[in-house]
Amino acid sequence: MTAEFRRLGKRGAYRLGQLRAQGVGEHRRPTAFRPRFARHRAHHWPVSAWLLGLLAGAVVIAAATRIGWWFTPFAAGLGAGLANRVAGWPARTAVPAVAAMGAVGWAAPLWLGALRGEPYGAVARVIAALAGLPGYAAVGLGLTVLIAVVQAITGYWLGRALTPRPADDLFR
Repeated sequence: MTAEFRRLGKRGAYRLGQLRAQGVGEHRRPTAFRPRFARHRAHHWPVSAWLLGLLAGAVVIAAATRIGWWFTPFAAGLGAGLANRVAGWPARTAVPAVAAMGAVGWAAPLWLGALRGEPYGAVARVIAALAGLPGYAAVGLGLTVLIAVVQAITGYWLGRALTPRPADDLFR
């Protein structure tokens, strides 16, 4: 034990030179930061194609909402998720876009109907009050639009889950 006290504070006393033998290699130079969105893949669709698809999805949602098909945001999100595997957009970009598509597609017929004098505001107040929320029309309409957004994002998630990932993307 006295031999160990004599080694304290001296060079090599703590066996730090043996770290390399334990699997810790030499200090590597840091690699340059490459953001994920900067990857270039050959199968990317242009932004204009995505925007046209989202606009078409919003129009389809609005038309179907007008005739009472409440499930259409889910179907449009499913189509966007299936198309996104080919398009190659990252989820952090596509999810907000799909959410906006669902919100615009569902809110547009509600807004146009309210402008024509349909009683959407009164119905929204009753729905909000029955849900235990403040009895304002904006709360009821916001809740309705939120349901459409959740449907669209759920459809997008399912569409991405159903399409296989390309082999070259598995380990990136």
